[in-house]
Amino acid sequence: MKFVAGLDGGGTKTAVTVLDETGRTALAFESGGINFNGRDENDIRRSLADIADAISAACGGPDACRQMVVGAAGVSNPTVPGRLVAVLRDAGYRGGVHVVGDHETALFGALEREHGMILIAGTGSICFGRSASGLVHRTGGFGYLIDDEGSGYSIGRDLLAAVVRAHDGRAPATVLTEMVYDRLRIGSVEEIVRFVYDKGTGKQDIAALAPLLSDACALGDEAALGIARRTASELVQLVLPVAERLSLEGGELAMAGSVLLRSAQVRDAFQAGLRERCPGIRAVAPRRDASAGAALMALARLGK
Repeated sequence: MKFVAGLDGGGTKTAVTVLDETGRTALAFESGGINFNGRDENDIRRSLADIADAISAACGGPDACRQMVVGAAGVSNPTVPGRLVAVLRDAGYRGGVHVVGDHETALFGALEREHGMILIAGTGSICFGRSASGLVHRTGGFGYLIDDEGSGYSIGRDLLAAVVRAHDGRAPATVLTEMVYDRLRIGSVEEIVRFVYDKGTGKQDIAALAPLLSDACALGDEAALGIARRTASELVQLVLPVAERLSLEGGELAMAGSVLLRSAQVRDAFQAGLRERCPGIRAVAPRRDASAGAALMALARLGK
């Protein structure tokens, strides 16, 4: 029996799916992060060694897994794919390895095929599409300092901005003030400033505030409802150029990431905006996750 493996590698964790040659799931598990752009190389080596050992044990030996696809963040750095492959070889993996961006594996998993579109709105935001002829286009995904509109980070930032604007009178009072204070265990705008500009505060910490948006919208808070509308509009703007460039105005779009999957207000506003601007696009929930998508890509490579 031959096997394939798919890895969805992030900064904090890596999801792994192993399929046999018939497509049956033989193993699914999580290990440590493998993002060379934000993690110590020794940690990555340990994570990939653990992954290689687990795959070998599940497949009955190191040679049974014939193909592996690694979907990873940060692969636009030209050194990353080679370094990942080298560490996998050091860990004893001897099969074929193909490294791609995690948005590609997410698309394959979400639609269970390589063509179509996916919009990912999590901590960051990106839209990626591939036509049936193999043309690709992406929008967004350029990082929180210059991009990532419609993401969990941008929502968290806008929530904090709404609090400080209400504090100094530029905007009406908002329930977000007490919600943010409670979540951060603080009691003043001055403490918000210290939190935001503390060297230990990362984009994930600000993105972690995003779930407050749903609670505030449910209470009818105007500031929160405005953030939800702006977020949805930004996400629509990510999709339109991909659909137009690849002539996918009549295709499926998978919605992925915590912002779209967990915030009904943003998701509903996004779908309404998309129907208005491009009614032929069908927004759907992902069918499988990115690690399964990577494994399906590996299975397709095995068939070739």
